[in-house]
Amino acid sequence: MAEEHKKGLDAGLVGNDLENCCRKETTCGQCQKSNCIIGYGKQCINDYKQAPKKEVTQGMAHIPTMDFKVFDEVELETAIAHILKECKDCKEDHTEDCIINVIRSCYEVGLLGDVQPYEGSALQYLMYIKENFPDKSLQIADLYRS
Repeated sequence: MAEEHKKGLDAGLVGNDLENCCRKETTCGQCQKSNCIIGYGKQCINDYKQAPKKEVTQGMAHIPTMDFKVFDEVELETAIAHILKECKDCKEDHTEDCIINVIRSCYEVGLLGDVQPYEGSALQYLMYIKENFPDKSLQIADLYRS
């Protein structure tokens, strides 16, 4: 059985970031819900608000990686920085289906085109992003530090 997330998760902050990233029906047309990376993230955080559990059952497997909509890069960079602050830096105890990992991965699909490796350390992740996506890393790192 999935345990409650250590130290909790600021579901309000994450929910607000997801709303800020959402393109809304005025831009997208009809909402595609869990077939959209942001819609899937919203579903995950809403489920978490109902029953706070560390893991999303098969969370990574259900990320709609073929969602090619264009999202606001600044909003996604901000959301990644915020979700990194929520990370518990669990390192060797990291699980792929952790709600934080799943939501961060959704943001990555929108900003970077695909899910990126994560090993349970925000600092390691920031170094990886700097090496592989230097044009995106500065904003994320600055927001993370602030």
